[in-house]
Amino acid sequence: MLAADLAATGNPALRELARYTCWYLIERGDPRTAHQLASGLHRQWCDRLGQDHEHTLIAAHYRAWTLQEMGRHTESRDLNQDTLARRRRVLGHDHPDTLYTAHNLAIDLRKLGDVQAARDLDQDTLERHRRVLGQDHPATLRALGELAHDLRALGEVQAARDLNQDTLERRRRVLGPDHPDTLRSAGFLAFDLRELGEIQAARDLNHNTLDRRRRVLGHDHPDTLNSAHNLAIDLRALGEVEAARDLDQDTLDRRRRVLGHDHPDTLASAANLATDLRELGEADDAP
Repeated sequence: MLAADLAATGNPALRELARYTCWYLIERGDPRTAHQLASGLHRQWCDRLGQDHEHTLIAAHYRAWTLQEMGRHTESRDLNQDTLARRRRVLGHDHPDTLYTAHNLAIDLRKLGDVQAARDLDQDTLERHRRVLGQDHPATLRALGELAHDLRALGEVQAARDLNQDTLERRRRVLGPDHPDTLRSAGFLAFDLRELGEIQAARDLNHNTLDRRRRVLGHDHPDTLNSAHNLAIDLRALGEVEAARDLDQDTLDRRRRVLGHDHPDTLASAANLATDLRELGEADDAP
């Protein structure tokens, strides 16, 4: 009933409430409920307000974001490309909403293997954020983190590590050590450390990040499960295979329940658990 009321409302303030409801559901780790809401809003607002209306574009942005969170990157990319073109035309290239859609489109491009295009878009987004919002604005720091992702994917791991280290330090200062964005930077840096062969340092940082995410976000949040997934990889690399198996099994069970059996992250957990079982000589028990 609430979703129907929000979709039908002519009150701009209630439409903004719908926007923040979508955001809250995604940040809480419930993209499927957010997808149902954003999709309904987008369809109805397209019909009632037109495809280029500010609030229709907000609904399109969140609909694409939910698709991305559910691992449906081709659909998300297509909708983000359309939304970005419309927002650039309606709002301008430097508007924060335009840049947020560019940020999400770059994630889809990288996930789909078009890493150079993602890097070019992220570099442009970062430069615009720096000019409009400043070096330490949370949106600028988010753009820094995404550019580091691209650099790592292009094989520039040391450059990614340096950028993530700088971003983590800035986020700790600006947002605090337990902010979800700060913890995201810590997770990215731990990934770089492992790629550079600093496994113990990666393990320590992932362990700390997992503890903080469990306390701040809860045990079932997708970001918490990412930390558990990465810590299990470190444990296996350090020879702690039984501990890795136990953590991978728990992460797989939670991801199946939270994300579904076919989500890419769930499948990655299944593959990791199979590797653990194989190393322990328990291959017949693989999922």
